Amino acid sequence: MKFLKNKTSRVLILVMGTLFILAIVIADWYYKYENLSTDPRVYDAHLLYEKYNKYAENAQYDSVFVLMDSIENIYLEFDHYSQSYEVGVLYNNRAAAYISLALNANDSIVKDSLLKSAEINALKSIDIYTSWIEVYENLNDDEIKILIQPYFSENDIAFENKNISRYLKKRVKQIKEAQFETPRRLSVSYANYGIILRHRGEYDNAINMYFKALELWPDNLAAENNLNVLFDQPQKKRSTLRKIFPKDRL
Repeated sequence: MKFLKNKTSRVLILVMGTLFILAIVIADWYYKYENLSTDPRVYDAHLLYEKYNKYAENAQYDSVFVLMDSIENIYLEFDHYSQSYEVGVLYNNRAAAYISLALNANDSIVKDSLLKSAEINALKSIDIYTSWIEVYENLNDDEIKILIQPYFSENDIAFENKNISRYLKKRVKQIKEAQFETPRRLSVSYANYGIILRHRGEYDNAINMYFKALELWPDNLAAENNLNVLFDQPQKKRSTLRKIFPKDRL
């Protein structure tokens, strides 16, 4: 009986180990396929963006600005990407960096200058997101494909000897995901603009921005807590479960 139990345990361990290895292989294959499906014209931009979180978390703001500029220069080379949501992300990231610098500035003149730079970038991100949403918000897969297909020309040297349909399919998928995510991104931009206005003492305008942010994304905790500051209410904390699983994933 003990022998059978040990044998069963060994078999179970072997099966679990095999499944674990298989899962790693499948995940590795999936991410390689996803990377190979990324538009080669902007592939380097995707690689560069992977550095952003590290720079932001370590408050390496000079590196953030250089990185955002480098990525934007890639996107600006191509009409399809020059005013796309990706560029809006870059402007909002710049705005967030300028806000962080402003809040830590001791000199009032320096702080005002940094808030002005933050405002320029926040407003630019709002403009890009809003324009993008107006174009893509209600399009289905086929409509998106028809709209963007002219930007994926077989005559483009970037697609020479490549499966252009794979890149087009991946781009449609990215846009479909962005239809859901971009209103949230816009909400974050409004919240950032509200922070800028609040630190200038423009409280009524700041409140309006926070309400706009919450209309787009009711779970925007930054917007809600900034409102709480203005209304002298306690700050809310995101639950551990909510951190792991966003509301739409619960």
